[in-house]
Amino acid sequence: MIIAIDGPAGVGKSTVAKLLAARLGFLYLDTGALYRAIAWKMLRETVSLTDHERVASLLQTTSVHMQFHNGSMQVLVDGVDVSGELRTPDVTSAASVISAVPAVRDWLLPVQRQIAQRGSVVAEGRDIGTKVFPTASVKFFLDADATVRAERRHRELVAAGHTGGIETTYQNLSGRDMRDRNRAIAPLVPAADARPIDTSQLNIEQVVDRMMAAVSAVS
Repeated sequence: MIIAIDGPAGVGKSTVAKLLAARLGFLYLDTGALYRAIAWKMLRETVSLTDHERVASLLQTTSVHMQFHNGSMQVLVDGVDVSGELRTPDVTSAASVISAVPAVRDWLLPVQRQIAQRGSVVAEGRDIGTKVFPTASVKFFLDADATVRAERRHRELVAAGHTGGIETTYQNLSGRDMRDRNRAIAPLVPAADARPIDTSQLNIEQVVDRMMAAVSAVS
C-alpha cells in the first residue's frame, strides 16, 4: 500500500508522515531528502546549480541510498551518511533549485519507486501523488497559511542551532513556494484525487487522526 502526502514547505509533511508510518507499521519515505542529498553533493563539489549539463554529468558518478532502522531513515551519498547535514539553510535553498532540473528529477524517479518495492510506504514530497506514485492508494495534500508555515520552519531552524530572523525564513519559504508551484517539470499542485487538509489550526495528532480515518476507509 502506498500513501502519498504532498504540500509546500513548513506545512508539517515530514512530522505527520513519520507518525502515520509509525502507526501503520509502514516505511517512511522522505523524497525531499533525496533532492537535498543531490543538492548537498553539488554544493560539496562546488557545481553551479544552473549548469544543468554539469549537474547531469555528476549524477552519473553519484550514488544515493536510503537505509531504514527502527523507523528512522538514513541518507547515504556515495556511501557517506549525510542525514544530519540535509536541513541546513544552504542545502534547503539549493534543493529547491536543483529539484527543477529535469535530469535530477528523472534520475531520482526510479530511486523513489525502488524504495516502495520494499513494502508499504508513506511517502511525502511535492509531486508524490501526481508524478512519483500516481496510483497511490490514498493521497493527501497538506497546506497552511504562509505565516504559520514560516513560524514552524523558523522554530525548526532555531532548534537545530541555525541563526536568522523570522523575516528571512518567510522570504526563503515564499521563494521556494514560487519556484515549486511554477516550475515546468512536476510543479507543486494537488493530485485530482488528493484529500486536502489545512493544517493551519490543527495540531499534529489531529492531522494524523484525519489521515488514519481516511486510510481505514479504503483499507
